[in-house]
Amino acid sequence: MYRAEAEYFAAGGPDSASFAPLAPYFAEDVVLHQAAGLPFGGDWHGHAGLEKFFLEMSRIWESFEIGEQEFLALGATSVVLTQVRARTRTTGRDLEFPILQTLRIEDGRIAEVRPFYWDTAAIAEACRG
Repeated sequence: MYRAEAEYFAAGGPDSASFAPLAPYFAEDVVLHQAAGLPFGGDWHGHAGLEKFFLEMSRIWESFEIGEQEFLALGATSVVLTQVRARTRTTGRDLEFPILQTLRIEDGRIAEVRPFYWDTAAIAEACRG
């Protein structure tokens, strides 16, 4: 899934990438919970919601590179610590930050994602145009 996500972002922004390579990794009724203080915050439901989320992310981020990852727990609930390097489209600012994600897995697919950011205010500020 992380490889497909990286390829999605590398494709170049809104209307340049397809959600199709990501879809098999997610349950049909997946829920993604993003912190409300982020420009892409809120709850995103199902494949249609995730497709809109990824379009919003590609509108905001010029690049979003997945760096070092540490899988802290694997199983029905998995926990992944990911280092991210990103550049905003609106301001051109470069950021580096960690994301800790909990992933609930059902029938081999991601059913729920809860990402935790160290400093949501810094990320939101960097994205303001």
